[in-house]
This record gives sequence, C-alpha cells and structure tokens, in this order.
Amino acid sequence: MLKKRLITALIIIPLLVAAVWFDKPLPWFTIFVASWGVLAVLEFYRMVAARRAPPLTYFGLILTLLFIISPHFDYTLLNPLLLTSAVILPLIWLVLRPKKEEAFTSWAWTIAGILYVGWLLSYLVALRGLDFGQEWVFFTLFITFASDSTAFFIGRTWGRHHLAPHISPRKTWEGAVAGVLGAITVSLLLITPLNLPLGYAGAILLGMAVSVFGQAGDLVESLLKRNMGVKESGKLLPGHGGFLDRMDSVVFAGIVVYYYVIWVVQ
Repeated sequence: MLKKRLITALIIIPLLVAAVWFDKPLPWFTIFVASWGVLAVLEFYRMVAARRAPPLTYFGLILTLLFIISPHFDYTLLNPLLLTSAVILPLIWLVLRPKKEEAFTSWAWTIAGILYVGWLLSYLVALRGLDFGQEWVFFTLFITFASDSTAFFIGRTWGRHHLAPHISPRKTWEGAVAGVLGAITVSLLLITPLNLPLGYAGAILLGMAVSVFGQAGDLVESLLKRNMGVKESGKLLPGHGGFLDRMDSVVFAGIVVYYYVIWVVQ
C-alpha cells in the first residue's frame, strides 16, 4: 500500500506543480482543480446514492463546475447567484418529477456535494488569482503535504493515543502534533524561496492554522465515509483511494490561506 501511495504521489504532484506554475495560454490550475472537483463530487454522489436517497447528480456536477470556475468572473456577483441556483433549481426539478419520495433528502445531499466540493475548491482558484497567487498556492500545498505526511508517518510509527477513535481509529494525538510541527517547519523554510510577504511570526501562525484546519478537514471526510459505510470514496488513485479522499485537507487549508491573505496581507 505504501509503495502504491508513493507511486501515485510521484505522478500526481508533478502534474499539480506544473498546473500551478503555468497559467498561459490556458488557466491550467483551474482546469486541474475543475477536473478533480467533478470527479470528486461524482464519487460523493455515488456514495450517497448507495446509502441514502439518490441525489440529483447532473445538477450537482454542473453547479460544482460553475462554482470552481467562478473566481474567473465577477466573484461577488456570481457566488450569490450560484448559491441561489443551487437551492432553487433542484427544488423545482424535484417538484416536477414524478417520483416524490425522499425528495428533500435528495435535495439536501445534492446541495451538500455542491458546497463541500465546488464551493470549497473555488477558494483555491481564487487564491491563485491574488497577488503572489502562484506562490500562495504552492505555500498552501507544500504545507498541507508536510502536515499530512508528518502526521501519517509519526502517527503510524509512534502513535499511541487516539485522536478521534469513533471517527478515524488510526489517527493519534502524536501524529496530529507532529503534523502541526511539520507544517510550521516547512512554512518557515518556504518564506525565502517563495519570497512571500510573510514574517516569521506570520509563518508560524499560518503553518499552525493550515495544519489544524487541514486535519479537521481530514476528520470531516472520515466522518462522511463512516456515515456512508465505506472505507474509501473511490479506487482511481491507488494507495490514496478516490479523488474525494485527497481533497479533504487541502480545501480547508486553502480557505485558511485565502482569508489570511485577504484580511492580513492585502
């Protein structure tokens, strides 16, 4: 499993780095995130359909895609419009279709997928569009990878005290603390090479926040899978599970960094 995990990472990470780095002639990072998001929300809806009322998958896929690409347009105008559409359009369709059973459950899960995948991933695209956007995205990704990897290996080797046994039995406090320390270390190391407008105190604070919120996102994903009765959201990424499994930490981290840049840096 570890070998498969490393091989998959060695394929995906260079593609992700290239997508962040090159932004011409096409917005490659947006294309990468949009492709990932569509596959992730499809996994989300398949999990839900197997255990709950079937969601409106086509509505969800389209609106997820629109949310992800929305930062390329008038963000303040389009976001409320998309939120309104996500609420109203599925409701109208449920009223019109012949099958009425569990209509509101289908509606609720449809919106959950759109917001959890589409809306949250849109923050990474929005972050890429800010000043120093390329550097901030690299900062977010590398810190998240450092936090996840450090927590995984330290927790696996020395973890003894369970963090959330009823949600994710393998996660430990030792791993969680190591993840925070790993994130802070990498955050400090990245200030100079990325030339970010970030002091040492800010790097420590932001590294800690990214790790804590990233690990919280990981637990949210674990709780979702436990509620759905599955171990992994999919099998398309050997050693990692599905596309939904691999976005749990980074979407929460992206939101933290985005608002830090908006409220503190700019």
